[in-house]
Amino acid sequence: MVTDTPVLVGLGLYVLIMLGIGLYASRKVRGAADFIVAGKRLSLVLCTGTLAATWFGAGLCIGAASAAYSGGMMAVVPDPFGAALCLFLAGLFYVRLMRRMGLMTVASFFTSRFDGRAGLLASLCTIPAYVGWVAALMVAFGRILQSIAGLDPTIGIIVAAAVVLAYTFAGGMWAVTLTDFFQLVILVAGMVLLTPMILSEMGGWSAIADQIPDEHFDLFPTDGGATSWLAYARDWLVIGLGNLAGQDLIQRALSARDEKVAYRSCYISGILYITVGLLPVLLGMAGAVILPDLVEPELVMMELAMKYLPTAALVLFMGALVSALLSSADSALLAPASVIGWDLLHLAKPAASEKLSLLVSRLSVLGLGVVALALALHRPTVYDLMVDSWSILLATLFVPLTAGIWWPRANGSGALAAVLVGFASWRALMILTPDLPADLLAVPVATLALVVVSIATGERVPPNPLRGDDGQPLAFEKRLGV
Repeated sequence: MVTDTPVLVGLGLYVLIMLGIGLYASRKVRGAADFIVAGKRLSLVLCTGTLAATWFGAGLCIGAASAAYSGGMMAVVPDPFGAALCLFLAGLFYVRLMRRMGLMTVASFFTSRFDGRAGLLASLCTIPAYVGWVAALMVAFGRILQSIAGLDPTIGIIVAAAVVLAYTFAGGMWAVTLTDFFQLVILVAGMVLLTPMILSEMGGWSAIADQIPDEHFDLFPTDGGATSWLAYARDWLVIGLGNLAGQDLIQRALSARDEKVAYRSCYISGILYITVGLLPVLLGMAGAVILPDLVEPELVMMELAMKYLPTAALVLFMGALVSALLSSADSALLAPASVIGWDLLHLAKPAASEKLSLLVSRLSVLGLGVVALALALHRPTVYDLMVDSWSILLATLFVPLTAGIWWPRANGSGALAAVLVGFASWRALMILTPDLPADLLAVPVATLALVVVSIATGERVPPNPLRGDDGQPLAFEKRLGV
């Protein structure tokens, strides 16, 4: 356990600096558009910074390291591999089109492309996914405080909740963007500089790799059974496809100053994620050799840092971990709060002003934070909380979002059917076939429901920005902008 005063003071100052930046940035918030999408003025550097920093979260730096400690590469397929896949797919097929439509949230797409009923369901599906993610981040913060100061995990989670709520409430997307950029610099520098230092102190990667079981380097199932391959596909796609409908991802695309910034930031973030993002995985696998009997594998990163790094380097390393957590926490709270403050408010009160929308968004941050705190105290496992959060989006929103962009005949009734049938089949399959990936199997069921209902009802699809001047659907090449 670390009790060095410099480490605690350094982290305390770091958190205060982040709060200060957030409060300073909040001065730019004049209305809901500034709070939710930063006035749609982000440059490539800032957009990439906030997107990459959001995804370099506790699920990767804490959860993936722990999963790699126990199960090697196969245990971290969802994150970072599936997450990097999501970023590349988003840049190629989704974000430029969402940006072109001039939206504020993912749920706004459902309202604009289909109808208010679809927008309402999309909003209700988005909120629980992000509450689960916030809970995972709170748990991770609690783990860090536990390892540094010996605090009981419950106290650490409560402290995390207080910091995250204050940090997020202050400035919305402008504050998130500035702090995320700063945090990304710290995170990348910390991981790139300190990972080789830790591995060198442990004897070098080659010496460590020789002691790691061969199966921990496998990237494919080895037993060949259908169940294991289905589970493997789910690992790739629960985030790889599920988070394509994620408010945090689309929110950054909508905050970009133009279409090119939106999709290029996804590509650059994906490259960063699959390179720098593998460093915590390697440290987790190395930790299984050096510290084979950890009672709590989620502390492996902190234990390695405390064992091998001098005080100054340890402060930087812990700062990198805190950066990962805070950069995701503000985004994870802002995403559902934006949906409540924009989509649900305007569905209930179409004439709501931007001032009222801003107030509701900020109050939603507080309410959702309390719910996330309760969840974090109930189920304190970082990686499971993070991965399970995206099951909701995969089972419900992925199919109608994709069809809404790429299939002109998809209509409001079909979208409603896809969401409701996807959710019902996901929950039913979890009970009926507990050994199979229910969220992944719900996707073809939802697809069938959307196609059948859309064709059967034959509802007239409202005009949307993805149609040309002649009213016909844009060609594939035109939709991609190539």
